[in-house]
Amino acid sequence: MKLHFEDDLDYQLAAIDSVVDLFKGQEISRSEFTVTYRPEAGPQASLGLAENELGIGNRLQLVDEEILDNLRAVQLANGLRPTENLASGDFTVEMETGTGKTYVYLRTIFELNKNYGFTKFVIVVPSVAIKEGTYKTLQITREHFEGLYPKAKGYEYFLYNSSRLGEVRSFATSSNIQIMVTTVGAINKKDVNNLYKENENTGGEKPIDLVKAANPIIIVDEPQSVDGGLTGKGKEALSAMNPLCTLRYSATHVDKHHMAYRLDAVDAYDRGLVKQIEVASLQIDGGSNKPYVRLESTHNRKGSITAKIEIDVQRGKNIRREILTVEDGDDLEQLASSHP
Repeated sequence: MKLHFEDDLDYQLAAIDSVVDLFKGQEISRSEFTVTYRPEAGPQASLGLAENELGIGNRLQLVDEEILDNLRAVQLANGLRPTENLASGDFTVEMETGTGKTYVYLRTIFELNKNYGFTKFVIVVPSVAIKEGTYKTLQITREHFEGLYPKAKGYEYFLYNSSRLGEVRSFATSSNIQIMVTTVGAINKKDVNNLYKENENTGGEKPIDLVKAANPIIIVDEPQSVDGGLTGKGKEALSAMNPLCTLRYSATHVDKHHMAYRLDAVDAYDRGLVKQIEVASLQIDGGSNKPYVRLESTHNRKGSITAKIEIDVQRGKNIRREILTVEDGDDLEQLASSHP
């Protein structure tokens, strides 16, 4: 069975164009950077390492004033209040659940490449379930997108895995469109994260330095769950990647940075995209789109405190809701994703 994806829905095209138009005036270009590593032990120790291999990165030619002018034009066209000052490189796209948000931000990648030559993209999501869903969407839309954008054929995507850091090196050095998908939990712990440590699989470089040099466009799915609340660890991890810009997609934004497009619940209902539903009570069985934790019980045995919790656990390609025993210091992200 082949899935058919509609490519002419006006509200989706408007959301895509609203982001693309932020960079009007940008010429197609790319920057090259050398991926090298020279250990302190001297030149002999560096033999065999990739000293001359080039990486391809995004390069923004526009200055802040030009981006701000483009943003204001987009906002006026979409009936939004114009931004007074460009406070950051964060731009918000608000789309109601069920209107094709994932399709929109994936197609935006190809439009940005087609119009400006950008090639490096990182998609950051809040949970393992959404990560797997995004990866599945990339798989089933390949034929569709390669039909719409024949020059993008051969584009590559992968799930970030700290045990496969060679993929991060390929992300930096490839001239193709590169899409890295990761959960925020996999990138926001500097003290224990291989992303921030030198590694032989990246030619001795810190993987984060390769990502930074690529100057990626970061796409954040559900930023209200990614940013990290008051502590802001998630937002800090995003900034560490040195993004060209950050595109934030959600139906329920908390921080509405530089709104570029809005399709809220009322708009979606008026357009007939969603139906009005009244619910007295609802319990979802097997729904894993958002992080889930339920405390079952706690135990204190001779000062050793443990707890039984119910969480969504990845078992191979499936995600199941299971009861696990945890203790102080356990990482729920690791517990949820480390099972075969």
